[in-house]
Amino acid sequence: MNTDSLDVIIIGGGLAGLTSAIHLAKSNFKVLLIEKQSYPKHKVCGEYVSNEVLPYLKFLGFNPFDFGAKQITEFELTTHNNKKIQVKLPLGGFGMSRYEMDFQLYKLAQNEGVVFIQDTVVDVNFRDDNFQITTKGNKQYTSKISIGTFGKRSNLDLRFNRAFIKSKSPYLGVKIHVSGEFDDTKVALHNFKGGYCGVSKVENDHINLCYITNYESFKRYKNIEQFQEAVVFKNRALKDIFSSSTLEFQKPLTISQISFKAKSPVENHMIMCGDSAGMIHPLCGNGMGMAIRSAKIASDLITAYLINNIKSRVELEQSYTKIWNRTFGLRLRVGHIIAYLFRQDWLTPKLLVLLRKLPFLVPQIIRMTHGKPIKI
Repeated sequence: MNTDSLDVIIIGGGLAGLTSAIHLAKSNFKVLLIEKQSYPKHKVCGEYVSNEVLPYLKFLGFNPFDFGAKQITEFELTTHNNKKIQVKLPLGGFGMSRYEMDFQLYKLAQNEGVVFIQDTVVDVNFRDDNFQITTKGNKQYTSKISIGTFGKRSNLDLRFNRAFIKSKSPYLGVKIHVSGEFDDTKVALHNFKGGYCGVSKVENDHINLCYITNYESFKRYKNIEQFQEAVVFKNRALKDIFSSSTLEFQKPLTISQISFKAKSPVENHMIMCGDSAGMIHPLCGNGMGMAIRSAKIASDLITAYLINNIKSRVELEQSYTKIWNRTFGLRLRVGHIIAYLFRQDWLTPKLLVLLRKLPFLVPQIIRMTHGKPIKI
């Protein structure tokens, strides 16, 4: 591909970047994806995906179950004082590691003709109705459209002076894979003081353990091991899983400064997807599904713009913002409320007692943070 005549440049090669790249390449557009890391790679992520995205993944030519993804139908919730509730998931989902899923989507994108460059974007300028992208490797690329899929925090957020980046975020994320006994069909959310941990199986029969905590709670301890022993393991379910399993990582993956503040779906005329557009609390377990769904919304509108069915960039940006907010606005609001309630250690046991008396409320709450299957 001649990179002097690009239709779309995508910055960031996570789920949103990869799926939008495949979608647009299948529509015969010239797509360049710039990603700073090589594939495959692990990421701090809950690795549970809502089944709402399966029709779209099928459209893209990707079946996660061909690569060992686990079908998940059950949801379990425990509190820090070891109260428990278990319900059926309204729609269900699947468990698959980012290591495997991103890698397989990357190979599929290559087969569709997407060009990949391993580099870091340091500047994006919009002039004369085109984007000029500059990388750390001192390369420059020009395109009609640019999609920002560079994740939770990036140097480009600072470059664009985005509002959320100005305030520090108190959250720390930790992830490990282990081998041990855990129900393939279950995703569990175990609450502890100052945080919560998601647990689910992925391919290779590994168990993904990913937790988020307030940094104020964590910094009282010298290291992750001390914090887990003193805080996390007060939840017996978590202590049992950690103590009876074998570590598959040399050391845990961590990420800090996770922000759940509002972001704009369009920034400096760039279409933002995935975590770059907005993050739902991991407590709601649907960040991966949201990233993929936002890529579908963006790709459909960008296709319409590039074939002149959408007549102006203003119309493109307004349409994307409107549909993004309509699709995800309620999910994010509900996610904030749920996360706030579960941060109140005195309240979570009382909430679980209520939910055990009224178990039909749990699927209703889950539906408010998930969508219906994507129509193709």
